[in-house]
Amino acid sequence: MKLKAKIVGPKVQDVGYRYFLMSMAMSNRIRMFEAHNIESNEVWAFVDGDDEAVKAFRAQAETKRPAKAEVSGIFFDDFEGDIMRIGEYAQFCSTVQLNKAIPLLLDMRDDLKEMKGDMKEMKSDMKAVRKTTEVALEEIKGLREDVQPGYSTNFRQLQVDVRAIKQQLGML
Repeated sequence: MKLKAKIVGPKVQDVGYRYFLMSMAMSNRIRMFEAHNIESNEVWAFVDGDDEAVKAFRAQAETKRPAKAEVSGIFFDDFEGDIMRIGEYAQFCSTVQLNKAIPLLLDMRDDLKEMKGDMKEMKSDMKAVRKTTEVALEEIKGLREDVQPGYSTNFRQLQVDVRAIKQQLGML
C-alpha cells in the first residue's frame, strides 16, 4: 500500500519533522519512505509497505508530532509514484545535514584558532604582570626595611617630646 501524507502548519519545518516521520516508518518496518519540505509550511511524506504497517504509520502521523511543531492539518492520499528505500533516504538526510553542518564546523574551528591566539597573548600578558608584581613586591619590602629602623627611633623621640610637653603643662 502506498500513501502520501501532507502535513501543513506554521511550524512544520526546522523542527525535525522529516526525521520524526522516518523513525515512525522504521518502527513500523516500512521499507520505502521519503519526506520533503515543500514551500515554507508543508512537509510531504511518502510511504510504501504492507497494509497494516502503512495504517499504523498513518495513525501515528495523525496523533504524534515533534515537540516544537505547530500543525494546522494532516491530509492523506493514495500515491502511485516511486518511493525511495528508507536506507537511501536516510543517507540523503545525512548528506543534507552534513551540508548544513560543515560551514558551522569550519566557523567553529576558526573561532577556536582565534581563541587559542588570544589565550597565548593573555598568557604572555600574565607573565609580564607577574614579573612587575614581583619587582614591586621587592621594592615594598626594601622600603619597609629602610623605614622601620628610623620609624622606631622617631617614635621614641616623639614619645619623649610629648612627655616633656605634658610636664611643662602640669599634666603629669
